[in-house]
Amino acid sequence: MDQRLSRLGVKIFADGADFDGVLAMYKNPLIKGFTTNPTLMRKAGVSDYEGFARRLLAAVPDRPISFEVFADEPLDMVRQARAIASWGKNVNVKIPVMNTQREFMGRVIEELSGEGIAINVTAVFTPHQVARIAALLAPETPAIVSVFAGRVADSGVDPVPLMQEAVQVLSERPKAELLWASPRELLNIFQADTIGCHIITVTHDVLGKLGLVGKDLDQYSLETVEMFYRDAVAAGFSIDTGPRATAAA
Repeated sequence: MDQRLSRLGVKIFADGADFDGVLAMYKNPLIKGFTTNPTLMRKAGVSDYEGFARRLLAAVPDRPISFEVFADEPLDMVRQARAIASWGKNVNVKIPVMNTQREFMGRVIEELSGEGIAINVTAVFTPHQVARIAALLAPETPAIVSVFAGRVADSGVDPVPLMQEAVQVLSERPKAELLWASPRELLNIFQADTIGCHIITVTHDVLGKLGLVGKDLDQYSLETVEMFYRDAVAAGFSIDTGPRATAAA
């Protein structure tokens, strides 16, 4: 393992809902937890939400796993969150920062955190949202605040200053951890680590690039050239360049 990986302070969580994929990641000591969401579950073909979650918790009993409510009304969110929290001691219940009516879910956040339920407030995009959430978290209850830095970057905004500000905001809640969500490249792991972010969720595709950390860039350059050459030959490409020039007498 490259020394840069062994020295990481940020915790890497694997993001996905493929059961076999999760089990494979579970064997990797770098992976400290897991996150899911209804969209990932649907893409993975999950039809029994609770059955899948309980099966996953039985297979992964000792690392945190986040499961999300999918109700849209605050009271229904609270009911679902309590049920999800009962499935295992390593469960974090994901609560969206707002519902589809654009209503801030402050009441839900405050009530659940006050009950001692470890929540993961998700779909957060701004430091203002982080501040509103932090003010409602019970100081003695563990919590995660998931800021979608990758999607912020997709909008053309540099997420690093935003995440730095979020780290400072959450410093007033020592049991609350900032999570860098939706990373787009392996570099984001090191960016998150540098600014003091506590957790980063990483997809299996990005995790597959961990073996490239510390790779010699000259060698990487050669391998890239070789790939282009090999594929051009395999495709049978040709260009008519006319008669070959002859050397001058």
